Amino acid sequence: MDKEQATALKETHGDKKLLSLMTAIESSLAMIEFDMEGTVLYANNNFASSMGYQTSEMQGMRHASFCTPEFRNSAHYHQLWEGFRQGRAFQNKIHRVRKDGRLIWLEATYMPILGEDGLPSGVLKIATNIDEREQAAARLTGDLLQMSEDLLHRAREGMARSKEIEEAVGNVVSGSEENMAVLLQLEHQSHSIRKIVRSIKDIASQTNLLALNAAIEAAHAKEHGRAFAVVASEVRKLAAQVEQATKEASNYVEEIEAHVREVGESTKRSQIFASESQRRIQQAVGEFQDIGKAATELDGKANEIKLILN
Repeated sequence: MDKEQATALKETHGDKKLLSLMTAIESSLAMIEFDMEGTVLYANNNFASSMGYQTSEMQGMRHASFCTPEFRNSAHYHQLWEGFRQGRAFQNKIHRVRKDGRLIWLEATYMPILGEDGLPSGVLKIATNIDEREQAAARLTGDLLQMSEDLLHRAREGMARSKEIEEAVGNVVSGSEENMAVLLQLEHQSHSIRKIVRSIKDIASQTNLLALNAAIEAAHAKEHGRAFAVVASEVRKLAAQVEQATKEASNYVEEIEAHVREVGESTKRSQIFASESQRRIQQAVGEFQDIGKAATELDGKANEIKLILN
């Protein structure tokens, strides 16, 4: 075998290897070729089936027909093809329109094909169908977004209810403080009444003593002191009645003071309980506010993910 035959055999072997490589790539990836005007020159079966077409149907179709109206009428679309004409490749996730009108996600790489003059003569697109993955991610993002909205809604409701309870407890605390002030005033007045009763009791005791002395003096005066003795007797009766009344009044005051103490102690306990409840509710409101912040952050992250996926 001469040198020329060896070179030819080597080239043939290289061509077969390249052909095998291209066959393997074409069998596993979706491929489509456009001219520089965006007309379809060739599409393999993987690409055609992903888009819902037969390969024969795609011959002569325009690239724009696979794009959404918003994209093909945008400046980005024109910039994309201007980049191809300048020999720039493009790789990204893309949204394309199937034959039945449904959208599909593709992971695509556009590569300009250079002619013998070194200028782009066509564009080869190699794509992978990632629609199922993207749909699953979109559903997950939607669920995440819904969860964050529900969490935020519940947190706001919880904060509103907690604030209502906090205001109600605050009114109870305020009412308890007012009741305590009234009870303290009542207790002060009961002490004043007790002092007055004691003064009356002292006066009655002194009156009774004077009546007794008057009765003794009337007995000494015999007939001349009879009228005075009658007056002294009536004074003694009056003093006894006053003393009995003061005893009853004193008992009433003691009962009032006992009730005041009971109500005061109960009010103090209620005030302590209400104050503690108010403190705990304030803590709960703070926690709900933290939950609300977390839900807002979660909502923001979900929206970021949604924007990234789109």
